[in-house]
Amino acid sequence: MAADKIIPFTQDDYEIVNREVPFQGMFRLAVYQLRYRLYSGEWSKTISRELLERKSAAGILLYDPVLDQVVLIEQFRPGAMANPTSPWLLEVVAGILDSDEGPEAVARRESMEEAGCEILDIYPICEYFVSPGGSNEYIWLFCGRIDASQAGGIHGLEDENENIRAFTVPVDEAFIMLQEGKIKTSPAIISLQWLQLNREWLKQLWRTK
Repeated sequence: MAADKIIPFTQDDYEIVNREVPFQGMFRLAVYQLRYRLYSGEWSKTISRELLERKSAAGILLYDPVLDQVVLIEQFRPGAMANPTSPWLLEVVAGILDSDEGPEAVARRESMEEAGCEILDIYPICEYFVSPGGSNEYIWLFCGRIDASQAGGIHGLEDENENIRAFTVPVDEAFIMLQEGKIKTSPAIISLQWLQLNREWLKQLWRTK
C-alpha cells in the first residue's frame, strides 16, 4: 500500500476490547484495551491506553471592531504550575458544555460570566481535538463582536472558586504578545492567529451592523 495514499478509516476500524474507570472526579480517567486497523490492512495487537475523559468546551475571542481591541482574561491554572514564569495564564473566554447546551450558547454565557461582555454578533473560527494523544476533549472556537468601552474587572462564579481578570488590549499589542510567546494556551493562540488573517474583512462586516 502506497505510503502517500489517503486511507478512509472509519468507526469500524477500531475495536474497544475492554474499558475500566479507576478514577472519577471532575474529570474521568479511563483505561482502554483496544486494537485498530493498520495501514497494511491488518489489525494491531491489543494495546492499553489511558484516556482523560471530559466534556467538550467552547471558547470565544472577544473583539471590538470599532475600538480595534480584544478582551483577554487571566486566571490561575494548576496545570501550568510548572511554567517558569507564572501559573496565571492569558486566555480567551471559555467554558464546558452542559448536556442541554450548544457551543454557541456556552460561548455567549461564558462571555458574561468571565468578562461581563454581551455578545452582539458571533462568527465561528474552528473546532478541534485539544490533546487527542491522552484526552477526548473537543473545543469549538468563535470570535464575538462586543462593545469593549466598559470591559474589564474581576469576574467568575464564586461557587466555582473562579477569580478571573478581564482586560482590554489593542489588537496590534495582542499580536505582539502572541509573537513574544506570552500567550501559551491553544484557544487563544489559534483565535488570535485567525484574527490576524481575517481582521480587515471582519471589521468591515461588523462595522455595518
